[in-house]
Amino acid sequence: MEEKKPQISRRNFIGTMAVASSILIACAKPKRELVLPPLLETAPDGRELKAGLIGCGGRGTGAAINFLKAGPKLKLVAMGDVFADRIAGSKTRIIEEMAKVGNRDGFAVEDKNTFIGFDSYQKVIDAGVDLVILAEPPHFRHISFAAAVEAKKHVFMEKPIAVDPMGIKSILASAEKAEAFGLSVVTGTQRRHQKEYIETYKRVADGAIGDIVAARAYWNMQQLWYRNKEEGWSNMEWMIRDWVNWRWLSGDHIVEQHVHNLDVINWFTEMHPIKAVGMGGRQRRVTGDQYDFFSIDFEYANGMHMHSMCRQINGCVSNVSEFIVGTKGSSNCRDTIFKPDGTIAWKFEGQGKNPYDQEHVDLVTAIRTEKPYNEAKNTAISNLVAIMGRESAYTGKETTWEEMEQSTMKLGPAEYVMGDVPVEVVIPVPGTLERQQ
Repeated sequence: MEEKKPQISRRNFIGTMAVASSILIACAKPKRELVLPPLLETAPDGRELKAGLIGCGGRGTGAAINFLKAGPKLKLVAMGDVFADRIAGSKTRIIEEMAKVGNRDGFAVEDKNTFIGFDSYQKVIDAGVDLVILAEPPHFRHISFAAAVEAKKHVFMEKPIAVDPMGIKSILASAEKAEAFGLSVVTGTQRRHQKEYIETYKRVADGAIGDIVAARAYWNMQQLWYRNKEEGWSNMEWMIRDWVNWRWLSGDHIVEQHVHNLDVINWFTEMHPIKAVGMGGRQRRVTGDQYDFFSIDFEYANGMHMHSMCRQINGCVSNVSEFIVGTKGSSNCRDTIFKPDGTIAWKFEGQGKNPYDQEHVDLVTAIRTEKPYNEAKNTAISNLVAIMGRESAYTGKETTWEEMEQSTMKLGPAEYVMGDVPVEVVIPVPGTLERQQ
């Protein structure tokens, strides 16, 4: 997979981040006009839309199914992955699911539009598609996104959208270009398409809990899947098949998974942290080079703090949630607003659509109504917050937003070929053994 490096200077990058941040802060005024998806039950009819799937694992397969169910005249016409068996398994599942919902015509991938290898992303983009679904390991997403935008394709891109600051810079450059082209981009932060979250957000934005003064974000759960290396696999093949456990491919789980919770806090507060002090470690993970728990104190420009915690270890208490505290109450962000005494002031009583389906309905709706909807910048900011927390935990030092803006960190090998991977595998150990005098 050959990367086309974006032409973006540090000044432009910081300017982009500053503009995005100023937009968020400007939006913090009560009773402002909110930019929210329409949340239609199904996307409106229109011209046929052809999609290509890049990355045919479980999430990519699921996203393709979500897309095909989003409305009429939607087809999947191209697929690409590094491994042929992933494409074969994905095809079987998609065909089965489409048969259940009576949309057998939705799967229309001919053999000539099935591509294998590190360059398959470009071949899918060039296969006569209107939009692409990017669900390859996160390391590669900024590369595919840049190519898709250059080809003027609409994009559904799973989160996280990058694993390092250089990837974020690439995403921001492509996001600006997508806006200029009038493209729609949805980024897998499905809580922003979830009715109960949106209804709660609208009330918080209207001042229901006053000024937000504290927050917490948790994703504590059981161990995720892993793959032991099998005979005949090169290191590259093993790492990609086991990608969720490798830092250069996933960004570590604070980036790959916990970004959801961090994005909710960014969304509700309309700002991002400016520094992080964190800790973490590795006690149970079986493969890879990542931590299996993090605890981060994020600080904001106004002095507010957020406690962020995420863990992937079996046999421990689970908690996936967000919470914000205001001067007039508090909220779980999802469906409830509390009075200062802890009693319920409001609770969402309705029923929303599956958010994994809804985000595709919203994407197709934006395309067909010619009202572009682009989430890439907001997700890039949330993604960089997660990277900032990760780097603080790895080093044991305070890490700042400015350092992240200026960083030239780029994880992973310089070229992608099956074989040995020239990536040093080291578990980060913060601090020093030097004795304090």
